[in-house]
Amino acid sequence: MKKNDAYLNDYADLCRKADQLDPSLFEKYEVQRGLRDKNGNGVVTGLTNISRIDAFQMVDGVKTPCEGRLWYRGYDCIELVKGFRRKRFGFEEVAYLLLFGDLPNEEQLNRFRNILNEKRTLPTNFTRDVIMKAPSSDIMNSLTRSVLTLASYDKACNDTSIKNVLRQCLSLISLFPILTVYGYHAYNHYQNDESMYIHRPSKKLSTAENLLMMLRPDKAYTELEARVLDIALVLHMEHGGGNNSTFTTRVVTSSGSDTYSVIAAALSSLKGPKHGGANIKVVEMMRDIEKNVSDWTDEEAVRAYLKKILNREAFDGKGLIYGMGHAVYSLSDPRAQVFKGFVEQLATAKGREKDFALYSMIERLAPQVISEKARIYKGVSANVDFYSGFVYSMLEIPLEMYTPIFAIARIAGWSAHRLEELINMDKIIRPAYKSVMQERQYIDMENRD
Repeated sequence: MKKNDAYLNDYADLCRKADQLDPSLFEKYEVQRGLRDKNGNGVVTGLTNISRIDAFQMVDGVKTPCEGRLWYRGYDCIELVKGFRRKRFGFEEVAYLLLFGDLPNEEQLNRFRNILNEKRTLPTNFTRDVIMKAPSSDIMNSLTRSVLTLASYDKACNDTSIKNVLRQCLSLISLFPILTVYGYHAYNHYQNDESMYIHRPSKKLSTAENLLMMLRPDKAYTELEARVLDIALVLHMEHGGGNNSTFTTRVVTSSGSDTYSVIAAALSSLKGPKHGGANIKVVEMMRDIEKNVSDWTDEEAVRAYLKKILNREAFDGKGLIYGMGHAVYSLSDPRAQVFKGFVEQLATAKGREKDFALYSMIERLAPQVISEKARIYKGVSANVDFYSGFVYSMLEIPLEMYTPIFAIARIAGWSAHRLEELINMDKIIRPAYKSVMQERQYIDMENRD
């Protein structure tokens, strides 16, 4: 903070005094904080046919935690991954499913891939004039700026017809990997004084392959690396309408805003550490554990350090074991379950078996430590963020790109929800707030304290 900004301390205190609400008022007026009830269940705010999360089932009339399941347009995401994992790359196939409601046949998939490949072209001089100007270490901000600037190149920017919005969404799905990687290389060159690499995407490659090829100086990657990244993208593509960034997509869409503004708002929501930035905290926490526990095979030593983290005595002092637990899932996160097998394959190929063993140990121990510390109303298990950061590190993806990769995947889900909201939109989404303000009489200037 600059010397001239000293006044901000005083003003910040005034804000706290003016805006601090009595926590008991939320219970008094039955306000569900964070749109969740006391048991953490989300308030139903809409309908969707795009995806569903199963975390509980009714047993003899009692809501009971169950193994988590994630459905895309009626298909179990685990079955989708099994269907394509050794035959083809799945990102484009599942994007088609989310957007159009059905799995494509071979002809439909090839046509869709060709359309995405044709759209992997930025406007003339966009890379130089937009991405390379004012580069930022916050690649999410760079990506958001690029998306908003693309609106200036679209003569039909404000046309919210389904046909035009679909065109815009397909373009953004195609361009997100390019905008992200170029944004990183600009930052790495101008702020880290490293070499600049601007590799053009190939029309012959999948989204995952293009991402790795454009990121790496030598353009080289293995088949396993590309397939694991592809699966990561599929598992992050969509997660129900209730997550923060997707809800943001629908809220802003309901106002009648343009596609670029809607996706920029979704990006701004996703970048928060409570949402898309969680995998970074997992990697940072694991580095801290590896540094402070000398023997990674000693379960008691690892358990003791996890207790220190939970008791705010270690790591960042927040008392959280990152990558554990989820707002919706209870017994298990299906994305983490399907991901773990591929993570193990990659760890073996990369000579990171010791790291994988530590991750697996913590996945097993952390729920025990957490349950000992606090009363748990639902199960605690590893979520997809627990392993995704480890995967990105093995793929030599820089930390600055972890959350943007989430966005590269989730843009497909956001697009599907934007289209669904537009097609079914009746009213602007406008939640109510209960005012607890006290009425006061106006005071003339000369009588104020």
